[in-house]
Amino acid sequence: MDAILVEYDARKNTLDFAKGGLVEDWVAVCRRFNDDVHRVRDVDDVESYTALYECFDEKDKKHYYLVKEDDSLFKIRRKNFLKNIGT
Repeated sequence: MDAILVEYDARKNTLDFAKGGLVEDWVAVCRRFNDDVHRVRDVDDVESYTALYECFDEKDKKHYYLVKEDDSLFKIRRKNFLKNIGT
């Protein structure tokens, strides 16, 4: 799964690619932010990217990433959901 850093304005609901933003592996991005990531919304206006996620660093600063979701992400999310039931 690919991810790219973007600038997101929630008030205007606009996305702009961040300067110097490179395509990164989404799993590596999640690890860098200690899995403190949350799905914000679906994306249909940017070709091949399917979702916008916000990630929080150690200082709770928000970083937004466009992600190309695929079946492996849904499997990971389901596995984590089932693991956390009852905890």
